[in-house]
Amino acid sequence: MNPARARRLPSLEPRLSEPGHDLYVPPRRQPPPRAPRPGVPLIGALIWLLLGSAALPVVLILALRWLPPPTTAFMLQSPVTPVRHEWVPATRIAKSMRHAVVASEDQKFFEHRGFDFEAIEQALSDQRDGGRRRGASTISQQTAKNLFLWPGGGYARKGIEAVLTVLIETLWPKDRILEVYLNIAEFGPGIYGVEAAARSHFGKSAAALSAAESARLAAVLPSPRRWSARNPGPYVQSRSAWILQQMGHRPRPSAAAEPAVRAQPQLDPDTDDTAPAAPAAATRNDAAGIDTQPFTDADAPIAAPLDADAAPLPVPDASTDAPPDAAAPDDAH
Repeated sequence: MNPARARRLPSLEPRLSEPGHDLYVPPRRQPPPRAPRPGVPLIGALIWLLLGSAALPVVLILALRWLPPPTTAFMLQSPVTPVRHEWVPATRIAKSMRHAVVASEDQKFFEHRGFDFEAIEQALSDQRDGGRRRGASTISQQTAKNLFLWPGGGYARKGIEAVLTVLIETLWPKDRILEVYLNIAEFGPGIYGVEAAARSHFGKSAAALSAAESARLAAVLPSPRRWSARNPGPYVQSRSAWILQQMGHRPRPSAAAEPAVRAQPQLDPDTDDTAPAAPAAATRNDAAGIDTQPFTDADAPIAAPLDADAAPLPVPDASTDAPPDAAAPDDAH
């Protein structure tokens, strides 16, 4: 055989990659590709959604530390439309108005961290004993509720309100909380913020409010849709006088108990506020006064020290305002 031709003949020995070779290693079988587990993307999306939902209030509240809120949940739910509202900075609000709100709504505002546990305990005790119900919401809680929530009670809303209150107290200074509250609180049907209230009720700006006018505006805060600051009835007048005593603009008798609310009369914006209405209950009744030295708009602090030894004031007779039955106050401020 021609050697050259023999070299061209194929070899009959098995190759390394063929099963007959001594060193042949069969290839490893690759497992079939796994199908994606159903539900994994959905769980991831839910986790991100929950994280985003938790972060959104924090980002929003942090932004509102410097930016004025364009609207609030209470304004969007107002039965009177369009609402009257105008934002003004704290420098354009009379100091007497800030004093009046603290004296009326939350005398421990600069001491607590969002919750007045003494007032809460007293309110629960009164409720257990069958006495008249009293509100225990602080200015911080009212700010959280007015900004983001809805009127009415319920444990769900109270729980959300508590979380928002903690965030507001953590991220805002006290002066900012008071500034926002004065700009979003309802002072009458569809009237939100102290600037709109001052112009609607007294025809002047919030910066020009007197102590007596500030006290009248603060007096209607527990039920602004039923009581009138422009045409105050006997109860609003007595509560305004009590607020002025707490502010130090009037000599205080031997005690300073907040006038009891026997009922909340129905408000007619163009008439007196003493028209009959469904009964309602008293607001907070802190038996504590404030130093009798009057505040001045120039250098007075927002709140003066409380006089814890003060005895209670005689409760004014509110029978001309409404029947003596007591129920829950409006949750609108």
